[in-house]
Amino acid sequence: MSVDTKQPEERIKPFRLVKYFTFTGLVVFFLVTIILSVLNTHWVKALQRQKSEDYAHSLIENLNHQVFIQVIIPMGVMFGEIRLSTPEHFERMDKVVRSTLHRFKVELLNIYTMKNTIAYSFDTNLIGRQNYGGTGYYQALEGKITSRLIQRGNIFQISLGFPKEVRLITYAPLRFEPELELTGPVLGVVEVVQDLSDDYQTIFNIQILVVITCTVLMGALLVVLIFVVKRGEGIIQKRAMERLRLKERLSRAERLSALGEMAAGISHEIRNPLGIIRSSAELLKKKVTKIDPSNTIPDIIVEEASRLNNIITGFINFAKPRSPVLSPCHVEEVIEKNITYLSMQIEENGYSINKSYQNSLPEIQADAAMLYQSFLNIFINAMQAMPNGGTIDVAIRADDHIVTIDFDDEGQGIADEVLGKIWDPFFTTKEMGTGLGLGIVKNIIESHGGRIQILNREQGGARVTVELPVEHQEQEADLSISDFGLRISD
Repeated sequence: MSVDTKQPEERIKPFRLVKYFTFTGLVVFFLVTIILSVLNTHWVKALQRQKSEDYAHSLIENLNHQVFIQVIIPMGVMFGEIRLSTPEHFERMDKVVRSTLHRFKVELLNIYTMKNTIAYSFDTNLIGRQNYGGTGYYQALEGKITSRLIQRGNIFQISLGFPKEVRLITYAPLRFEPELELTGPVLGVVEVVQDLSDDYQTIFNIQILVVITCTVLMGALLVVLIFVVKRGEGIIQKRAMERLRLKERLSRAERLSALGEMAAGISHEIRNPLGIIRSSAELLKKKVTKIDPSNTIPDIIVEEASRLNNIITGFINFAKPRSPVLSPCHVEEVIEKNITYLSMQIEENGYSINKSYQNSLPEIQADAAMLYQSFLNIFINAMQAMPNGGTIDVAIRADDHIVTIDFDDEGQGIADEVLGKIWDPFFTTKEMGTGLGLGIVKNIIESHGGRIQILNREQGGARVTVELPVEHQEQEADLSISDFGLRISD
């Protein structure tokens, strides 16, 4: 027989690898989301600039037409020339410009002469300034429309791409319109300044909102992932521990199998001679009694032979337990039979039994005789734990699948160093014990598909908990073994 001996750590490693890649993927996804957010913001700002430039071009085209129709032609006919330095000419130009740009988002508008002098401006302080146009002015004289973006702010604002002030300055030629088409000679230059600070601030707020939303979503996913990982690790760890327990049970089964074979062989060889010794001692007792009634040697031989026969019977019951013969029975009825059998011993030694049975306990499939034997051993152990008498509490409760029986005593409990060995065969703390009683009880309970547990109570004493299935499931242990990858071979 061989057992797969991989460590639980090896079972958990694949899950840790999945966890690593999951966390890494989450971080990468978050970074990609931030990068996409920045790229989208850049694209939106580029789109906003293009829209503003197109807006400025349309505005300048409309202004050029209105100035030519309402200012240049009329004033050229009336005065032969246009002098914006005169109040009458300036007021007419100002009226036309402001009515044309009414409801348009323009912060500043300048009109330059062919000599790079500002002839008209929203800001009267700029009127008359020379050489103020710069490169954009000279490109407009050549018939080109150009725009440039001016950004102001601190280093942090500029580096993030969201300065405090953003302005788009557009230069375009002011043309003569033959047949109402902008194809005539350049008469001057128009400079339009648009304030885009609010638009950029809106884009920045949207980006911050996107980043916050992504952060919240990633945080929520991280919390969910941590919960799933913790739960998964718990499940993996639990399965690993169960696998170890099953491995220990298989190892124990190997030892018990060899022990069972040895015990069966020894018992077969001893039991027959032992029966002859006992019957011979009983016959000798009858003859000795007639000669010497005070002689107790035959009685001792019969008593020790009986005790030895009980030990051998315990070996056989433990090493080769019989399979239960299932039939409908009630656990509380089996308990009552145990109490009735022990009633004289209970009364003589100062014991009392407190019973607490749940109403309408279900009927189970079990071997009543085997349960009787196991419960009897539990009662006897509880009494032996209280040599001066005491109370034994018996509580039975059930649900649709499990019937649970608790046996509580008022003894000294079980020492911690002993608690882990109580199921080992031949381990006992009693002078006359064989160490097989609890093993036989455990075999009986497990043969019914149940479970037994012994723990110390906080208020003192020990509690034995027996769980029995309402429906017997004989193959449950085998399924558990296969589930955890244990292999058994000859």
